[in-house]
Amino acid sequence: MVWTTIGNALLIFVMRITDVSMGTVRTTMIMRGQRKYAAMIGFVEVSIWVVAISRVMTHLDTIWNIFAYSGGFAMGTLLGMYIEDKLAIGHSNIQIISLTKGPVIADMLRDNGYGATEMVAEGRSGPVSIITVVAPRKQVANVIRLINEIDATTFVTVEDARKVVRGYQRIAK
Repeated sequence: MVWTTIGNALLIFVMRITDVSMGTVRTTMIMRGQRKYAAMIGFVEVSIWVVAISRVMTHLDTIWNIFAYSGGFAMGTLLGMYIEDKLAIGHSNIQIISLTKGPVIADMLRDNGYGATEMVAEGRSGPVSIITVVAPRKQVANVIRLINEIDATTFVTVEDARKVVRGYQRIAK
């Protein structure tokens, strides 16, 4: 009897980790316009959820099932965020603001295969350069590393680009 209770709670826990992490990835796929993958993931996700919730509902007298369900949700959230971060699907818009080294940063980024658009703007303390780069999410860390090699005092923001149409596309090395 004890092993059945433990086994059932463990199964619920694993199912919740699986379906919640799939839900996180599915949501990312929706945001990135990957509708077919999102639908397929959603089918499997909700199938697992139905089995997990039915096991909890038929054994509401067992507190371990409720803890397993809740704990699986929490762990699934963390795992889903980790998976989404590793998949790094899509593109990011990177904006760099440099007080003095904008042209050097833009040239260096171009030399490394990134499209860089440079603009002169007015900041609080005078003229600044704003460089915009659109890069695959998997390459954001590399872009920031390159920027820091030239000017570690730059102001950098990174935003998701929902869709990228035309423009300079870096050729994978």
